[in-house]
Amino acid sequence: MIQRTIRVMNRAGLHTRPAAMLVKLASGFKSDVYLVKDGFHINAKSIIGVMTLAAEHGSELVLEVDGADELAATEAIEELFTSGFGEQ
Repeated sequence: MIQRTIRVMNRAGLHTRPAAMLVKLASGFKSDVYLVKDGFHINAKSIIGVMTLAAEHGSELVLEVDGADELAATEAIEELFTSGFGEQ
């Protein structure tokens, strides 16, 4: 299992569009992908779960990835967060 701390970089936080991007990306991997914030441990392949985090700009989340393609999944998700989900 890989654990990394990631930060929400885009100004609007994990609103609908970036949440959908994350779910789509995470769902493309075989590994289990979870986000942890304020004691909540959610499946990153669930749009409802991701939205319930209410992760705003600057929030720190713990990314947990476990499975056959965990390294590739971790790197791809970190890149998505680092890029600010393509928002200015």
